[in-house]
Amino acid sequence: MKTPGEFAIERVRALSAYTPGEQPQEAGWIKLNTNENPYPPSPEVARAIARCLKDQADCLKLYPDPVSQKLRAQIAKHHGLDETQVIAGNGSDDILNLLIRAFGDEKNAVGMTVPSYSLYEVLVAMQGAALTKIPFAADMALPEKEIAACPANLFLLTSPNAPTGVGFSNAQLARILETYEGIFVADEAYAPFADESAADLLGQHKNLVVVRTLSKAYGLAGLRVGYALGDAATIGILDRVRDSYNLDTLAQSAAAAAIADEDYLAVTLEAIKQTRAQFEKDVKARGFFAYPSQTNFVFMRPCDGQGRHSSELTRHLFETLKASRILVRAFPNHPLTSCFLRVTIGTPAQMRALNTALDLWQTNAPPA
Repeated sequence: MKTPGEFAIERVRALSAYTPGEQPQEAGWIKLNTNENPYPPSPEVARAIARCLKDQADCLKLYPDPVSQKLRAQIAKHHGLDETQVIAGNGSDDILNLLIRAFGDEKNAVGMTVPSYSLYEVLVAMQGAALTKIPFAADMALPEKEIAACPANLFLLTSPNAPTGVGFSNAQLARILETYEGIFVADEAYAPFADESAADLLGQHKNLVVVRTLSKAYGLAGLRVGYALGDAATIGILDRVRDSYNLDTLAQSAAAAAIADEDYLAVTLEAIKQTRAQFEKDVKARGFFAYPSQTNFVFMRPCDGQGRHSSELTRHLFETLKASRILVRAFPNHPLTSCFLRVTIGTPAQMRALNTALDLWQTNAPPA
């Protein structure tokens, strides 16, 4: 008789699940590995949840609004769009899953650049869709012509890129959109930290979808809220494949409050950008290479005191920091990323502790 696992369909048995960054369960860690916001969300978030619990006696025993109407309205107002151009979900990962479910299968390929967000490949494999990969060169120049000519029905671009943090201009994306014939997704998890947003191109390109999350800039990773902006017809398709109640009542209320508090967002964004700029200077002064970041992290290639680097040296630094209870993220499985570490921008105090640890490591680093 088959074991229970053997009853799973073939592509699920062959699937390698997405591996999130380590989440320590005890206190005392400096956690710079999953690009969370080091600052709390807007105070309006707690007030919104409290009001929901106090004023709506049935808010937990009844199902949530299935379409998240008030949240969609707040998002639409924030971006200057119509509510029909917005869909909300259980984190941006939920939105990405809907896009692949709606536009990808064995006959309709999904395209992506590499390196990129590794969840894409998992979601595509879950759907059983064909996958087309377009590689970046080491300079991370956007391969515009290759993307524009890609025959995939759906194309996913992290913009700014993850894991490098490199940003792409709206002019570059517009050139691609002039030619690309499928659904083009600008996955803008880090757009609030960037110079431009593809949301400004929505009125000119009906095949553009912009995906956002409230986990990074808004400090709501624990509530799992994301959304997409696009043509009303595209949003209508996504609504057909969406779970009936894909966002709970408290998350809807909290997210709407966070988006409405634009002043608080501006203050925390500026604080993170200033800390990022200082850390980029520190990295450069140490002789490390780092891509210019338009995100809330820095992707750096460490070197020893002689300027030498290697994947082994990077692994040594990763383990050394972890032994000091500092978590960063390593990407050892791709030639372009194997010598790099991704460092989330934390508070100034957290970054000072990291810099102290980096100086100590570089002084005592083994030969590359």
